[in-house]
Amino acid sequence: MSNQLSPNSDPPDGRNASQATGGKPALRYNPCMLRMMVVTAHPDDEASSFGGSLRLYKERGVETCIICLTPGQAASYRGGARNDQELCAMRREEFAAACRILKVSRGVVLDYPDGQLHRLDMQRVVSDLTLRIREFRPQVLLTFDAAGSVTGHTDHTMASVFATLAFHWAGRSNRFPDQLTGSLTPHRVQKLYHTTADFTLPGRQPVSLPPATAVIQIGQYLDAKIEAFRAHTSQQPLWSQFEEFARKRGERELFHLAASEKTGSAELESDLFAGVS
Repeated sequence: MSNQLSPNSDPPDGRNASQATGGKPALRYNPCMLRMMVVTAHPDDEASSFGGSLRLYKERGVETCIICLTPGQAASYRGGARNDQELCAMRREEFAAACRILKVSRGVVLDYPDGQLHRLDMQRVVSDLTLRIREFRPQVLLTFDAAGSVTGHTDHTMASVFATLAFHWAGRSNRFPDQLTGSLTPHRVQKLYHTTADFTLPGRQPVSLPPATAVIQIGQYLDAKIEAFRAHTSQQPLWSQFEEFARKRGERELFHLAASEKTGSAELESDLFAGVS
């Protein structure tokens, strides 16, 4: 992502495109363009769990979007921030820097409370994500698995629940019909993937991860993934541990096909856009 946002991109500070352009409506995306959306819980999730694939598919010409539900104000590592407001501002800037490294087309940090996603009204969050899916109109949606990934983080689990419901409901005209005004119409995402792994972290609560149905070879973009995680300077105490596990995992990211527009049995894939029309 360049320093200049495209006319139809949200700034990485969470404002929408119309706010960034003085109230003028954002341009619509080319309907023939391939688009991928990622729903995460915290700044740094985009790099740690999805960074290689985000950079890989951007280099292949896919428009990429990240919706991060919280600004990460409950983090244990606070980078010298004196209060939650300072940490929020710091982590939004770090997220923007990581998005530039991963060349993300649109990065948005929302204001839901970090560490409290399980306490939120489900309809509210799912409605928000459904609207963003209908606006961005991705063919592929990525998010966490229901276990909360290798960390078992409750916020990761809730991001999975919210995003999975939004995946199903965005294409239905009887879900949040108040959104369907003007040119905004239901949008059926073709494929939903949950992240997974072939390892667990020691000393954590047990997690049962879904089987991998897609193995994405990220190759040279492993280094970009690590660099993007290091853009989160407030989380510096985690850098060495993250890089150790990232390099142990190797030049690949694993996903589980959780739902698809096309029915039938799942086959092992090497491309998240396989079968997308």
